[in-house]
Amino acid sequence: MKPPADHLPMIRFLERLSTLCNTWVERTLAAMGITMTCIVVAQVFSRYVLNASLFWSEEMARYLLVWLTFLGASCAYYRRVHPGIDIITMRLKGTLKKTCKIAVHLVSLGFFVVMIYQGSAFAHFIRSQISPALAIPKWIIFSVIPLSGIFFLLHCLVFLVAEIAENDHDH
Repeated sequence: MKPPADHLPMIRFLERLSTLCNTWVERTLAAMGITMTCIVVAQVFSRYVLNASLFWSEEMARYLLVWLTFLGASCAYYRRVHPGIDIITMRLKGTLKKTCKIAVHLVSLGFFVVMIYQGSAFAHFIRSQISPALAIPKWIIFSVIPLSGIFFLLHCLVFLVAEIAENDHDH
């Protein structure tokens, strides 16, 4: 079943938006990874060579790692390199296989909505807490949960629409 012609611009828009977001996230991940590496190297140098510790470095590296984890997971999802159990779907054929894949996308979509909602609620809940060493609001740190959920949701919508649009003989 092909999507109606009047839906094609919206589908293409979602695909371009998903690709653009993933490109932005991958560049951000590279910058964060380099930054985290530099901070850790500076901390090791400072501690063992200068005999003085950078009080903020461990906290900053930890928060960067949290952001790298969540944003990196959304990139892995976009590239379809997350580990998965496909032993059942590999053996299915035709409509049953397609239905199973659509069901997985729908369940994932639901999970991502929960991730966005609950992540936002948690960030709001801790909005008045401040990190000890960096003195930044913790909601900024934990905002990565709903933010990455939005990226997951966008990529999942693209996958779902593509799966629905594929012909049965493509499976």
